[in-house]
Amino acid sequence: MNTAKDIITYMESLRDDRQRENLMRFFKTAPGQYGYGDEFLGLKVPQTREIVKAVIKREESDACISSPEREQARPKFIFGQVPELLMSQWHEVRLCGFLILVTKFEKLATKKLENQADAITKRDEIVQMYLQYAEQANNWDLVDLSVHKILGHWLLLPSNLGDRDYKLKILDDLAASPCLWKQRMSIVCSWKTSQMGDPSWCLRYAEIHLHHPHDLMNKAVGWMLREMGKRVSMDLLRDFLRQHAHEMPRTALRYAIEKMPESERKAWMTY
Repeated sequence: MNTAKDIITYMESLRDDRQRENLMRFFKTAPGQYGYGDEFLGLKVPQTREIVKAVIKREESDACISSPEREQARPKFIFGQVPELLMSQWHEVRLCGFLILVTKFEKLATKKLENQADAITKRDEIVQMYLQYAEQANNWDLVDLSVHKILGHWLLLPSNLGDRDYKLKILDDLAASPCLWKQRMSIVCSWKTSQMGDPSWCLRYAEIHLHHPHDLMNKAVGWMLREMGKRVSMDLLRDFLRQHAHEMPRTALRYAIEKMPESERKAWMTY
C-alpha cells in the first residue's frame, strides 16, 4: 500500500455488508439523525489500525534504505497523500487518514523530541492539516479517536504557530463553529490536557458548552469533567459542580459524577 489509492482499494476489498448495516444504525446515519449521509464499508477499528500500522512501518523501513536503493524502491506512502484519505466518502478510510496523523504526531511528540526544531515544525504541519480537514471528522468516533492525541497534545507543546493565546483562539473558533463535530473537538481535546495535568482547558470549554442543546455534547462535557477530576483534582471537579450542577443538563451531570460514591452521586443529582 504505497498510495492513498492503494489503501482505499484495499479497504474496499474488505467490505462487509452485514457489519456495514450494523455500523450505519449504530452511528445514526438515517435521515434526520446526526450521522446522516455517512457511508461505511463495514470494517472494525482494529482492522483499520492494522492498515495504519502497515503504512507507517513501510514508511519507516524506507527511511532506513540508502539513497541509491531508495530511488529504485517502490514509491512509499507520503504525508501529502493523507488528504485524499480524509476526503473519502468512506468513514473507515477517513478514520485511517486521521489515525495516520495521530501516529505521526505521537512519534514527533516524545519527551526527546518535544523541543527539537524539526519535530516542532512537523507537528505544526500535522495540526494545520487536521484543522483544515476537521469537518471530515464528521462523527463522534472520528473526533474522539484523534483530537486529544493531536490538537490536545499540541496545546501543551512548543509551537511555531503561536503562543497560548493563539491556541485559545483556535479552540474558541472550534467551539463557536456551527459544526457539531468542531464543537466536540474543542472539549474532547481537553482529555489530553487533563492527562498532562492542566485542567484549564477542560474547565473553560465545559463552561462554554454547558447549555449545549445536543445530547452528544452533554455527554462529552460530562465525560471530560470526569476525566479532569480523575486526572487532576476531584476538588476542582466538585468546585465546578457547586457552581453549575443546578443548571447542567442531567446527562452531563451524570457523566461527570459517574465515578463518585453512590451517596455523593445522589446528592449531586438533587443539588
